[in-house]
Amino acid sequence: MSEQKSKRIVLASRPSGEPVDENFRLEEKELRPLAAGEVLLRTIYLSLDPYMRGRMSDAKSYAEPVPIGGVMEGGTVSQVVESQFDGLKAGAYVFGYTGWQSHAVAKGETLRQIDPSLAPLSTALGVLGMPGMTAYMGLLNIGQPKTGETVVVSAASGAVGAVVGQIAKLKGCRVVGIAGGVRKCEYVVKELGFDACVDHKDAGLAGLVKDACPEGIDIYFENVGGAVFEAVLPLLNDFARMPVCGLISHYNDSAPPPGPNKAPLLMRAVLTRRLTLRGFIVSDFAAQQGDFIRDVGQWLKEGKIKYLEDIVDGLEKAPKAFQGLLKGANFGKLVVRVADEKSSG
Repeated sequence: MSEQKSKRIVLASRPSGEPVDENFRLEEKELRPLAAGEVLLRTIYLSLDPYMRGRMSDAKSYAEPVPIGGVMEGGTVSQVVESQFDGLKAGAYVFGYTGWQSHAVAKGETLRQIDPSLAPLSTALGVLGMPGMTAYMGLLNIGQPKTGETVVVSAASGAVGAVVGQIAKLKGCRVVGIAGGVRKCEYVVKELGFDACVDHKDAGLAGLVKDACPEGIDIYFENVGGAVFEAVLPLLNDFARMPVCGLISHYNDSAPPPGPNKAPLLMRAVLTRRLTLRGFIVSDFAAQQGDFIRDVGQWLKEGKIKYLEDIVDGLEKAPKAFQGLLKGANFGKLVVRVADEKSSG
């Protein structure tokens, strides 16, 4: 392997509250030679996702934190530059978790080859990637939608929420989105086909959600928490199901939210209305990945599912873009274009 250097963004310090520029550092590092079974990759697209905030903390969680000085974690679409792995040839496109860097050395067995003729490469990070699979698995396995039911989706214009709502419509449900701002709500209704959408920035949020769900809520797909959850909770019908995918409104919290303890109210609702609340991680349903690729791939091909990507150019812009993501600044699946698809080296 010829000498290859990689630009990379590492975790410089752990944030307290919202991440700031000083928590990240851009550096350059020379890559080591390939060993047997490894490949050299150049990153084309980097996915930015809310879960990454948790990786910046050393609090106990379902996954190990990024170490100080370590490359920020993230899913990527890359092209093989050089290979010592029999299953991948130079020029192949792959998905992997190689992080916030321009080039990487990875074990070939940890990568999944992508066919660029089936869909745009970037969709492997969104509608046909982890966010799409999260939507598919959470809604179908935990939500278990039935024709005629009312489904409410928070962060409805986001990478997960947009797919949840469209699948729920395909299953014959009435779908209400909750999103931030008029523009996002209009997109959710006019482009994605939701029946209604409520702006969570409106001071009358609780009343608006109630008006949009006159027969209550049978499934609430939780991506946000906070005031959105508080508006939804009183409207959950008996035997309602709630897949808990994310709590982005709390990811920057450095202390418990102020105010009275609302846990008794929640637990009473769980008991008296026989609610099902289940948190999940997409890897819980890894065995069903083939079903996801088959179904969503077909719906995408048939035009039954639409998607929107918010693409930022340049690895060095990833920290600012990520900070904006946690505040809802993105519109659609947030992706960093690290390099051109057709360039080499």
